[in-house]
Amino acid sequence: MTQETPLKRVLEAVLFTLSEPVSRKTLAKAFDPSPSYQDIEAALIDLKKEYLLDDHAFELVEVADGYQLRSKVKYAPWIKRIVSLRAPKLSRSALETLSIIAYRQPITRVEIEQIRGVDSTSVLRTLLDRQMIRILGKKDVPGHPRVYGTSKAFLEVFGLKSLSHLPAIEEENAE
Repeated sequence: MTQETPLKRVLEAVLFTLSEPVSRKTLAKAFDPSPSYQDIEAALIDLKKEYLLDDHAFELVEVADGYQLRSKVKYAPWIKRIVSLRAPKLSRSALETLSIIAYRQPITRVEIEQIRGVDSTSVLRTLLDRQMIRILGKKDVPGHPRVYGTSKAFLEVFGLKSLSHLPAIEEENAE
């Protein structure tokens, strides 16, 4: 990297160009030789601060195990006038199934149906089609049922850095 091209500006250019979240590993590929992950992390933190202090209309967010430049929510009314920003519409049953998968993954269709009490075949197909879930493999039990988990798209749509950032489940008292 040359003196004229600081690490932050290269990272900014890559993040600006790519529309999906970008991992530190992918960001490092832009350089030869690659800077350390600590240097990349420090530059990303500086960029976050810079965007906040200068009151930009966008921010750097950590989502789906990567980084992404996103417009700030307060500008959504103007953006919606020219761009359709619809999150995928999901039915109540799809959201219910998606939450079960998110909190219980890896999980099979039968396990989902035991929790929901209804057939979930079509809902799972819809979630797979919308790339909100993915097939993780097959369970090593008779019949070898498919095992489901959430996808990177799930994290992006819900603005989650990782599954550990899911809100805690509030248990109902069984009194």
